[in-house]
Amino acid sequence: MSSSNNFLRGTLLLTGASFLSKFLGMIYVIPFTNMVGATGMSLYQMAYTPYTILLSLSTVGIPLAVSKFVSKYNLLGDYYTSRRILKIGSIIMLIMGVIAFLVMYFGADFIAARSWDENAKGISIEEVKYVIQILSFALLIIPSMAIMRGFFQGNKSMGPTAVSQVIEQVVRIVALLLGVFIILYVMKGDRTSAIGFATFAAVIGGIASWIVLGFYWKKRKSHLDENIEKQTNKVNIPISILLKELFRYSGPFVLVGIAIPLYQLIDQFTFSHAMAKIGLNDISAITYSAFTAQGHKLIIIPVTIATGMSLALIPEITNAFNDNKMEKVKAQINQSLQIIMFFVLPAVFGLLLLGDSIYGSLFGIQDLHITAEVFTWYAPAALTFAFFTVTSSILQGIEKQKFTLISLSVGILIKVLFNSLFIQLFEAKGAVIVTFIASGIAVLLNLWQIKRTINFSFRKFYKLSLLMLIFTIAMSIVLLLVKYVLGLFLDVHTSRTDAILMMIIGVVLGGGVYLYLGYASTLFEKITGRRIAILDRIIRR
Repeated sequence: MSSSNNFLRGTLLLTGASFLSKFLGMIYVIPFTNMVGATGMSLYQMAYTPYTILLSLSTVGIPLAVSKFVSKYNLLGDYYTSRRILKIGSIIMLIMGVIAFLVMYFGADFIAARSWDENAKGISIEEVKYVIQILSFALLIIPSMAIMRGFFQGNKSMGPTAVSQVIEQVVRIVALLLGVFIILYVMKGDRTSAIGFATFAAVIGGIASWIVLGFYWKKRKSHLDENIEKQTNKVNIPISILLKELFRYSGPFVLVGIAIPLYQLIDQFTFSHAMAKIGLNDISAITYSAFTAQGHKLIIIPVTIATGMSLALIPEITNAFNDNKMEKVKAQINQSLQIIMFFVLPAVFGLLLLGDSIYGSLFGIQDLHITAEVFTWYAPAALTFAFFTVTSSILQGIEKQKFTLISLSVGILIKVLFNSLFIQLFEAKGAVIVTFIASGIAVLLNLWQIKRTINFSFRKFYKLSLLMLIFTIAMSIVLLLVKYVLGLFLDVHTSRTDAILMMIIGVVLGGGVYLYLGYASTLFEKITGRRIAILDRIIRR
């Protein structure tokens, strides 16, 4: 098999592993929420949001930069420099991980006090501090592990990263669910201890991932050493030059990674305080959880599918841009944007129309009249999150990655300025509205920069998006009919079984109509450039 085929297979493996990891990350929330409740999920999320940001800042995109760096020098036959950058990067990540741990552990008081209003019910500031400190230990092992993954990827070996990602997630989830179950139902322990162990499961998953990577390293080290031994000319490039190049690669990667967590952190620092000001202390915990934890896990599934397919085109966009093949660049950008619209637009409408039944069936019907409304308002953010991720990567491909800092800063500034005001005006859904507006403006800025840089025309994108909208409206009509007919004898707000039936029937019929129209009309083929033989036979195309 050719090296290009091996690389393609590895890329598909990595994409599949990434999706599986995120899918598992959504699925476990269902039993977890049912064990600890919405309040417990809010407590859990308050530790994970600052952790995600500190993890991204501590790694500053270096693992992905190492991948790019190693790939470049391997191509030049300089395996010695590739190994040096692994050692240098590992030391940097170890130091940064320790610094991030110290900031999170000793800054837990500060974070907790700003995360939760002392008058809000259901959660205490001490509980928030406790779970933040427990999770901080993961920062000691995850950053350096990410470097090893980047090194393997740079050597066009995607298996170690893919397998370690999945193993890390599986072990973390099993440890989390089993530990929480034992603490709550066997030992009859308290919720705070259970959530504390749930966050510590990240450490257990990280250790499992390290074991997998260590196995691969032991297995492949002799081959990697052999490449270095065969290299006749070993140049000791000064560390300062290597670091300068490494950080030049790493800068853009970190911006995309922290965009969504930054929006969530602003919610964490403002939500309960703003809700307390309008006398809604008693529902702060359940409404916060509805969109930052359960709701976010749901909308990120279609986002992951769409962005995974779109981002696969980014290397081709980069290569075409460097070769000055502008028509090819424009065609691939069009394709990336159309993939987002094709998958995420119907998902958003489906979540809007079936929000109560989907949320109720997965996370329980308790307080559904409150939580479902907040979740439904959050659904459109799936579009802006997906478009921001992809457009930021496109800007990187056309050498305008610095503009991402501007668009992200504008979005964050809008979120900071208006979040508390909108929560006080529109209650819990105010936070969701501001997130949609802020991230939407960031997307528009990115699209404007793409158009300005390469004179990109959105005409074809608009044309196909209109067709997708028509198909989505057809799907929505089916969903409204399903809700009306089933609503005559099913009540999703009082029976979880009814919610499950409504969700399954609605998703199957609505999704089936959209996919049939998309494939029968050749829309799917135009966007992805692929046909699926089995579907051709089914619909006799």
